Amino acid sequence: MDDRFNTTAGWVLFSGIVALGASIASGMYFHADSHDYPEGKDFGFFIEGEEEEGGADSGPDLGTLLAAADATAGEAVFAKCSACHTINQGGANGIGPNLWGVLGTPIGAHAAGFAYSSALKDKGGTWDYAAMDAWLANPRGFANGTKMSFAGLSKPEDRANVIAYMKANGGGPDYPAPAAPAEEAAADAPGAGEGPVEGAPVDGAEAAGAMSADQPVAAGNAATDTGGATKVD
Repeated sequence: MDDRFNTTAGWVLFSGIVALGASIASGMYFHADSHDYPEGKDFGFFIEGEEEEGGADSGPDLGTLLAAADATAGEAVFAKCSACHTINQGGANGIGPNLWGVLGTPIGAHAAGFAYSSALKDKGGTWDYAAMDAWLANPRGFANGTKMSFAGLSKPEDRANVIAYMKANGGGPDYPAPAAPAEEAAADAPGAGEGPVEGAPVDGAEAAGAMSADQPVAAGNAATDTGGATKVD
């Protein structure tokens, strides 16, 4: 019995020594304790992305959009709102308030008898065109806590058309004026500006004016002798 136990224990011990030695050898070979990669080996890869070049174009200003807005097109977009709102004069409140004549009125106080959310009642201000555009773009962003669950209209043209449709149903203030176009620098043209320009014809006076102070100017009564010398009175 003792012989078998000793033999078994010996083999177990020997197996442990072999396993330990193999672990040490593999660690040395594969650099398990080193964070340096073997020379010439590249691990992983990079994903190349497009570099952002400035902000996206914000598009036309609100005044320009409203000047080109189409109330008929706005009526088609307003169909998304008709499940909650009426817009006819004297129309009943629904899930949302009646919107007849809403433009230019105080925010959160337009429709009598409608229970506006405190987020909208506490917003303050009036439904001017900038406020209505911001509300239609992102209701929750405009008044965090509003009961309105509509996600908003992402296209500025759609919002402008809906606003035009609202104005057609109850009126509203005058549209804001479109922003003035940026002035373009005038391109240089031959002969434009002070001094001679390459490629532009110049007369004698301009040519003389273009000379430096150290350059002599021929007199009008200068004469040339037969020897080629110039005589100046």
